[in-house]
Amino acid sequence: MASMKSVPLLAALAAAALLSGCASTPPGGAAPGAAPRAVEPVPPPAPDVQTLVVGANDSLASALGSPTALYRFRFTQVMPGSERFTFQDRDLSFYFRPSPSALYFQVENRQDRPVWIEWDRSVFYDPREGSGQVAHETTRWADRFNVLAPTQIVGLQRYSDYVLPMDYLVDPAGSDQQLHRPLLPEDMTAPQYSDKEFGVDLVFRIEDQPRTYSFRFKVASVIPVPR
Repeated sequence: MASMKSVPLLAALAAAALLSGCASTPPGGAAPGAAPRAVEPVPPPAPDVQTLVVGANDSLASALGSPTALYRFRFTQVMPGSERFTFQDRDLSFYFRPSPSALYFQVENRQDRPVWIEWDRSVFYDPREGSGQVAHETTRWADRFNVLAPTQIVGLQRYSDYVLPMDYLVDPAGSDQQLHRPLLPEDMTAPQYSDKEFGVDLVFRIEDQPRTYSFRFKVASVIPVPR
């Protein structure tokens, strides 16, 4: 016959077994054998709007570039070679001004009859060694797959604009702004673009004949902005 002193020992063993069962419950309170909780997905990071440009900077600014730029660029015109960023023939006279946001130009019709810039036939060669359709000041995100109307320059008149790669345009989320990536970055990656070349083949219709004017530019130096 069991001793009366063994009863407290049996009760203690039963309590220890109960506590051991509670400790084996998975974290979070789920019972053994239950399906694990679903992990909440991590949303992707928002785009860095600081790397985008609206339109392009004023071509008459003394120093082209954003106020927060870490680097400034110096350019040279390598085709056709010109220290003044100019070129002319009997029909047209060009002046260019490269900038980090876009390539500015002014063209003068030297004859007394109209000419047209054929945007759809023109090509931009970007500093990342890509090429594609040209966008200019009035081009918007919705125009990416549309036929761009040619621009007429009447006789003995000048026309000013800027150009950039069509592929650089970014969806402006319902606004009518021209939102795009800069032609050249002004952040810590800027030095990587030293010696890079870019340019444009502008196609003109002159006396009902297409004529291509090719221009190329080089990043001659990338200079840190003093702080």
